[in-house]
Amino acid sequence: MKKRWLWMAGLVLLAAGCTFRVDFLGEDRMQEVVLMKSPAKEKVLVIDVEGMISTLAPGSVFNREGDMLSQVYARLQRAGEDELVRGIILRLDTPGGDVTSSDILYREVLKFKKRTGLPVVALMMGVAASGGYYVASACDAIIAHPSTITGSIGVISLFPDVEGLLNKIGVKVQVIKSGELKDAGSPFRNLSEQEQRLFQGIIDELYERFLDVIHEKRKDALSLEEIRDLADGRVYTAGQALKLKLIDEVGYFDEALARVFSLARIPSARVVAYTYYPKRQTNLYASKMENPSLFDQKSVTDALPTLRSGFYYLWLPQMKND
Repeated sequence: MKKRWLWMAGLVLLAAGCTFRVDFLGEDRMQEVVLMKSPAKEKVLVIDVEGMISTLAPGSVFNREGDMLSQVYARLQRAGEDELVRGIILRLDTPGGDVTSSDILYREVLKFKKRTGLPVVALMMGVAASGGYYVASACDAIIAHPSTITGSIGVISLFPDVEGLLNKIGVKVQVIKSGELKDAGSPFRNLSEQEQRLFQGIIDELYERFLDVIHEKRKDALSLEEIRDLADGRVYTAGQALKLKLIDEVGYFDEALARVFSLARIPSARVVAYTYYPKRQTNLYASKMENPSLFDQKSVTDALPTLRSGFYYLWLPQMKND
């Protein structure tokens, strides 16, 4: 009877739009799993950054960790408390995300390195663009798979305009405001020239910050002006990025692992991951992050309606005109 009431309460909360967590195993904590065995005691931890970099958590009863930023932060914290962890591979498969989340994640990687003295190597997967490249710039080395798409260095903000649609259906929106720019960016009318200048100024400031982050990492290879020439928003293949000195190597997991061994000055180590689903994550390429992000099950283009107002270090592929 008690179980029935618990299930009914859960259904009511779900219907009301609430999000909550269910721990069916009675054990709500991360566990360590071994992805590659070794006789060595030392460990190299793999942390995955998948999908949208954001503080917006997927709403699901199975969501144990929350948003992407929280997932990576929790793993960095735990790794810092384990004396056997000698390095980290940050595996990136992301089109980027919102400006603040990308910047916070970048800073947390820097803080981890400073606090522990451990090396962190970025391994780019299918896509590691915009905010993904921003985060990779905090790492000691950047390695990309031969088929990786990266770059898209820049900032974007979207301002939908539904004024024409509302006029067609006979809907008018009246706005009462305290100042001329209080409703700047409103979807109910076109942007004024003043608003365009205002938002362009914000974009330009955030763009300069992006360039500074890259320059801090790659100043021995590229000048700030050279980076600016490369940072026009276009994407690059791994081969192009290597030639342009935006990454350090083209390779696979083995090359990233060898780089960690070299930086950590160890001959070997077990490769491990932290997961809530140990039976699912059984090898390097098994299911990685447990919580699907907003962008895991559909393309960025399909997910555009879910984007909140704001500024993004994000690669938005060209939309199809049907």
